[in-house]
Amino acid sequence: MSGPQEHRTSAVLTIPNALSMLRLAGVPLFLWLILGPQADGWALLVLAVSGVTDWLDGYLARRLDQMSKLGEILDPVADRLYILATVFGLAWRDVIPWWLALLLPARDLFLWGLVPFLRTRGYSALPVHFLGKAATASLLYAFPLLLLGDGEGVVATLAEVFGWAFAIWGTGLYWWAGLLYAWQVRKLLADRDRRAPVLDGT
Repeated sequence: MSGPQEHRTSAVLTIPNALSMLRLAGVPLFLWLILGPQADGWALLVLAVSGVTDWLDGYLARRLDQMSKLGEILDPVADRLYILATVFGLAWRDVIPWWLALLLPARDLFLWGLVPFLRTRGYSALPVHFLGKAATASLLYAFPLLLLGDGEGVVATLAEVFGWAFAIWGTGLYWWAGLLYAWQVRKLLADRDRRAPVLDGT
């Protein structure tokens, strides 16, 4: 969760938000590159630019004191859209099995199902945990490597090995983080219920 010293602005037109929007615009371009012309080199370049802007928007938001509510939404949305676009594209090209492509969005659907319960208790979003960030980082490493591994030669073979290592580890962490989020939601709801005033009806 955010620390007490962090300030959030409602501004929309900020440099970090512009970078996040640029990342979002790259999602359909990336998907077209791997499904249409299968220009894997350009697709990897789009992923690399996405990774740089992901780091840069967070750095600039802190450095320029431009941390915003919109930015807190755009950043994880962009991460998840890149993951979904990549797993769909790789599954379509038979680089990864479809069960893996479906396992990751199933976790997100599971978590989205918890949001209405949070809102009934006054919370607007799931609490952020380091494990979830580590899982997302592992997956964002895994899929470019698997895409690079869809070829011939020593580099492709090594990329495939390391890509699958990151994919298996990242998927495990992704679901582990999801279960941890669910446990945190349960604790939040239970704590909120305990603090609520008890009415005896008299």
